[in-house]
Amino acid sequence: MRKLKVAFSTLGCRMNHFESSAMEEEFENRGYVLSEFSEKADIYVINTCTVTNDADRTSRKTIRQAKRRNPDAIVVATGCYAQVSPEELSRMEEVDLVIGNSHKTAVLEIVEQFINERRQDKVFIDNIFRKNDFETFQISTFYEGSRPILKVQEGCNSFCSFCIIPFARGKVRSAPVSRIVQQARILVDRGFKEIVLTGTQLSQFGYDHKDGFLSDLLEELIRIEGLYRIRLSSMGINEIDDRLMGIITSEEKIAPHFHLSLQSGADKVLKDMKRNYTVSRYEKVVNEIIKRRPDTAIGTDLITGFPTEDEVAFENTVKAVREIPFAYIHVFTYSLRKGTSAEKLGDRVHPQEKKRRTQIIRQISEEKNRKFRERYLGKKLEVLVISEKDGKKVGLTGNYIHIKFESDKPVNSITDVVLTGVGQERENNTGKEI
Repeated sequence: MRKLKVAFSTLGCRMNHFESSAMEEEFENRGYVLSEFSEKADIYVINTCTVTNDADRTSRKTIRQAKRRNPDAIVVATGCYAQVSPEELSRMEEVDLVIGNSHKTAVLEIVEQFINERRQDKVFIDNIFRKNDFETFQISTFYEGSRPILKVQEGCNSFCSFCIIPFARGKVRSAPVSRIVQQARILVDRGFKEIVLTGTQLSQFGYDHKDGFLSDLLEELIRIEGLYRIRLSSMGINEIDDRLMGIITSEEKIAPHFHLSLQSGADKVLKDMKRNYTVSRYEKVVNEIIKRRPDTAIGTDLITGFPTEDEVAFENTVKAVREIPFAYIHVFTYSLRKGTSAEKLGDRVHPQEKKRRTQIIRQISEEKNRKFRERYLGKKLEVLVISEKDGKKVGLTGNYIHIKFESDKPVNSITDVVLTGVGQERENNTGKEI
């Protein structure tokens, strides 16, 4: 009997990539053949994103591409767009199954049931807010270079006015600390040096149970012998208390690289976004981190064109991002999201003005990122070899500087490199092993 081919396309965040990789592993273990999404397959799984209207459009476009490649294929839409707008996706003639995040760990089971029984059920979704327990896959084979991703938390309790993600991922659910430590030990025993902890809002880890918060988890992970580095995904400044601040700025095993979303540099806009902090409060946290650990790379997210961002508010944002010591900025152009509380504000900023503001912030980001990297020219840096590209090794520093260099060292080893050149893009830095 011919083995069925399955292909995945993943849009959006690191969480989606983690989950897609785990689903691929499940299908492969069941005897399916993994195929490239660009090839003809029997089953296409599109792990959708809904963070913006553009993400929705890209998800629909990807679904149509799959059906065009093989009109007889089973096309599955899962992920955040499927969770938030199942009716919209179910009306697409190209879609055979809509499986929300509430059922994401059962995608294989649902697909096989569809193949064997050809049932009429098309949509599989529950109220995500009824999910009280952390459900995830076992250790995934999804890596960034040689860095395994460990999903430890899901959901967000913040409900920012512009954000649909809590409706897609639900309230905070966290894995037990002991289970995470156990999985981390397995990864270290397999020889991995760096583990990336990820979650919808990592700094809200433990808000749902009495097993400990992020600081407790980090204290346990730091004790693992042979674990070289722990890297943290996006955190919110409101959750960084004195204890967490002390751990992330004093423990060498924790990478000095923190992504702290700002979203706006104007207090009025932050209030309308329901961010629950001021620019000065944000700046105080960042400056304290840099004071305690000067080599730290601080990244952020910023939205341009929010409905109440007038010209003065944008000028305040420009001033703030120039002053705050960011290593990089991810810029997003605001798009109205149905179902969010900001929907009632309308979409007041003209598209061309949004585009102009986005370009200004991106240019500032490029300048700041290059200056951050240039600080380390001629300096010896300890890197983890994460991949090989064009005959050269790619190393990654704790503060997120990628360096290409010649070396005989294998991937997943640690070595010292002098940064000799800084490229326009992050990946184009060069170095010399010493």
